[in-house]
Amino acid sequence: MRKIVLAVAMLLSTATWAGAGETPSPPGAKVYFINIKDGDTVTSPVTIQFGLTGMGIAPAGTEAPNTGHHHLLIDAPPLESDALNEAIPMDEHHLHFGKGQTETSVSLTKGSHTLQLVLGDWSHIPHNPPVMSDRITVTVK
Repeated sequence: MRKIVLAVAMLLSTATWAGAGETPSPPGAKVYFINIKDGDTVTSPVTIQFGLTGMGIAPAGTEAPNTGHHHLLIDAPPLESDALNEAIPMDEHHLHFGKGQTETSVSLTKGSHTLQLVLGDWSHIPHNPPVMSDRITVTVK
C-alpha cells in the first residue's frame, strides 16, 4: 500500500510540475518593443529590438527563476487562454529566440502587419501571469 501511495504522490507531483503555464513571473514584469511603436511606417527588412523589465533573459532549456526568452508573433492571432498553457508554436508566425537574443531583423511584405512579444519560460510556455507586449500594427512601405 505504501508503494502505491508513493507512486500516486510522485505522479501527481510530476503532473503539477510539468503543468503548462506554471512558471511564475514577478509582479510588474514587462516586455516591449524598444525601437518601434504602434502605427509606425517601416521599411523591410525591419530591425526589431526587444525590451524587458523585471526579469532576465536565459536561453531555452535553462530553468532559472524570473527568466525567460523572447518570442515574436507576426500576424498571429492573440494567444487565447488555452494557448497560454501550451508551448508557443514554432512557425512563420511565431519566431523563437531561444538563444537569448534581444534583437532581430525580419523581412515583411508591403502592407500592414501585427507584432507582439511574448516571453516564454525554459520550455517555451508563457509565464503565469503571461509577460506579453501589446499587439502593435506597423505598415511596411
